[in-house]
Amino acid sequence: QVHLVESGGGWAQPGGSLTLSCVASGFNFSRYSMNWFRQATGKEREFVASIASSEYTFGDNTRYGDSVKGRFTISRDNAKNTVFLQMNSRKPENTAKYYCNRKVSWGQGTQVTVSS
Repeated sequence: QVHLVESGGGWAQPGGSLTLSCVASGFNFSRYSMNWFRQATGKEREFVASIASSEYTFGDNTRYGDSVKGRFTISRDNAKNTVFLQMNSRKPENTAKYYCNRKVSWGQGTQVTVSS
């Protein structure tokens, strides 16, 4: 059974960095692409970033949504079955619940609130 557990959210001031983590279990982690999505109150769920499996060797293995490109970085540690999302230059519009995703499986999400 696929299990995804996010952590690292909370309240943060604008600017600076915050790193979210997602620990995965129940499948061969290194063989799958992993994604981050987010959903702000009253809005639809939005794609944030994805990282390809370790089998992908054709260049840049990451993709980003337009709203976070250049400020967020997705990475993975296959030895720890963990995918990360580093959020740099935080803005109030980054306030949302952030979800880890693999295919049709979702974590419970971790809330990030950016305000001064």
